[in-house]
Amino acid sequence: MVDLPDGPPVVPLPERLDRRLRLGPFASARDALRFVTYSAVGAVVAPFTSPYVWLLFVAGGFAACVVRSDGRAFDERGAAFLRWKLRAGFENGRMTRVAVRRSVGSGLVAVGSSRLVAILRSGGTPVTYLPPAELARRFEQFRDLLRSVKGGLGLLIASSPMASGPVLPRTPSDGRGDGAARAGYVELVTLLCRRRQVRRVYLALAVERTGAEGISDLERRVASLTERLDALGLRVARLRDRRLRDAARRWGWT
Repeated sequence: MVDLPDGPPVVPLPERLDRRLRLGPFASARDALRFVTYSAVGAVVAPFTSPYVWLLFVAGGFAACVVRSDGRAFDERGAAFLRWKLRAGFENGRMTRVAVRRSVGSGLVAVGSSRLVAILRSGGTPVTYLPPAELARRFEQFRDLLRSVKGGLGLLIASSPMASGPVLPRTPSDGRGDGAARAGYVELVTLLCRRRQVRRVYLALAVERTGAEGISDLERRVASLTERLDALGLRVARLRDRRLRDAARRWGWT
């Protein structure tokens, strides 16, 4: 008779085939080489300053190559942040910034001296696996949409972290349930949404007249564009107030 172990059954999981090989305390040979580079830089600087500087380079390099947060080292995060700042500054410098004078109502903004702008925000819809007939129909609808736009249409495609609010579990009204398990699940969902990017498509419509006639014309164009986007199966949001001003900054209007 075979003695069964106490407790619930345990199924051991095999190791990942693509797991990186560790090198001592370092997660990979690349991290070990980075540590050697930090130490070498400290050894070069130490004769001109103090031997303690070399110890600081060794300790800091070891911490940067061993300690990780969300799977990334601190120096990698710093380098990514600097690249983002440089790229953002370079891209913003290429834009011709036009002052946003005031908001007209809650859904329009006056840009420059004689231009009204309305901005819509949408996402996307997967079309890869649609049947050929449906793809052809979507293409015809999108072509008709572009032809129907009067006065031009501006497109800006960006990405942002996925909002975790719609997918988080609700708190039971009676207070029952395992609070620790729910807190862990909420943290997991929040982290996954933070690392997942969703597409944001901004559509700007403008008119050169700022009077009542210009506002009426722009509102008709916005309503027509929203109706045609809905026919394509896209969720469209009309930006207003603060969201409108934030979107205007994305276009380079400050």
